[in-house]
Amino acid sequence: MLRSDEHPPAERGVMILRSLRVGLHTSVAVLLVIGLIRLLDGPYPLGHRIAGVTLTAVFALVYVAGTLVERRVSEAMASASPGAAGLLRTGSALGRSGTLIWLFVVTGLWAGLLAVSADFAWVAFPLFFLHLHLLRTPWAVVTVAGLTAAVVLALWNQPGGDHPATVIGPIIGAACAGLMAQAYRIMDRENRALRETMTDLQRARQQLVAVQREAGALAERERLAREIHDTLAQGLASIVLMSRAAVSSLDSGSASQAREQLSTVVHTAGENLEDARRFVAVLQSGEQQDPGLLDELRRTCRQIEAQAAAQGHGLRCRLRISGGSRPVAGGQAMLVLRTVQASLANVLQHAQAETAAVTLTFLEDDLLADIVDDGVGFDLQQATGAPGAAGAERPTGTGVGLGALRDRVAAQGGQLHVESSPGAGTAVSVRIPLDQGTQQNQREAA
Repeated sequence: MLRSDEHPPAERGVMILRSLRVGLHTSVAVLLVIGLIRLLDGPYPLGHRIAGVTLTAVFALVYVAGTLVERRVSEAMASASPGAAGLLRTGSALGRSGTLIWLFVVTGLWAGLLAVSADFAWVAFPLFFLHLHLLRTPWAVVTVAGLTAAVVLALWNQPGGDHPATVIGPIIGAACAGLMAQAYRIMDRENRALRETMTDLQRARQQLVAVQREAGALAERERLAREIHDTLAQGLASIVLMSRAAVSSLDSGSASQAREQLSTVVHTAGENLEDARRFVAVLQSGEQQDPGLLDELRRTCRQIEAQAAAQGHGLRCRLRISGGSRPVAGGQAMLVLRTVQASLANVLQHAQAETAAVTLTFLEDDLLADIVDDGVGFDLQQATGAPGAAGAERPTGTGVGLGALRDRVAAQGGQLHVESSPGAGTAVSVRIPLDQGTQQNQREAA
């Protein structure tokens, strides 16, 4: 069971207001019972006693009936517009006319009890609160003043009642009831405002969750697009080129060369199939697999050389490691591998290069990957209007994947640079920070 300080603020406010209402109803019942006991025990005629008992029973029934209806739909009770016309200060489950009728019937029954016995005068104090709470201020002041005058008159006519305390006591009671009613209204208003704020916060939280879910879905679609471009699309492009080359070889009567090219097609298709299977496995598991960076880079270099040879080009791809080989986190290793694959695919398709060098440099906190070719190059300034811009497109269309690579590298806090000029080849450089956990493990192992 929760302690009081463990309840949310809005719930604590509801509990306090409910306690005040219970206290109000309890005081009515207690004062009514006290008045009835004094009536039955006092020197009153039988007719007065019967009338008092009857009026007490009717008063109790009417009061309880009204409060029960209010309790059932108390959550629907809300403040009326400050500028609204009419007698009522607040809306009610009974409706405006129903609340007025109930209030004035209860007040009339109390007036009847007061006429039977002045011992029921003290029931006026909770009635003060009801009038101040339910009626608008001008009407509430008038009715409370009338109730106070009735109490003073009834007590003054009692034996020994003609003294200042008879007047001062009811006036102080009315003033205290006014303060309590004002405090209740303030608490009620603040509680409603707090609940509305919490509702708005909950709605905003739900909207934030929806936006984050949409952003996550968009990021996932972008990631899938990059993965498909860097793996399946590149492989299929190589297959198309090799197939066209094989058709040309067959047309020229070079069966051996066509056989070699078709063998490259089969090998590339098999590797594409393996990439697709790994891709599906990552999607199913939700975990980025470690591609075995150095082995994958060596395989990529061999694959590029084989594809170039099948096309009749003598491209040589060399891999060099600097700074000592160290383990690389799965996501970072995949980023480096995709960068090298995309860059070498561009070299094969557009650079007309004889040599491509892939250099992996391990620094203390960063990992550098440089892919340099001695091909025809291109004019970066002419192509993009910004020398050295990452993701620049060649005039022939090369570099479509570099924009996606730039976004991927930036997402991991890295940088992508492209340098090229006509006749001087192209250099693509990627710098990414090494995973802090991996660095810590390496320091501990050392």
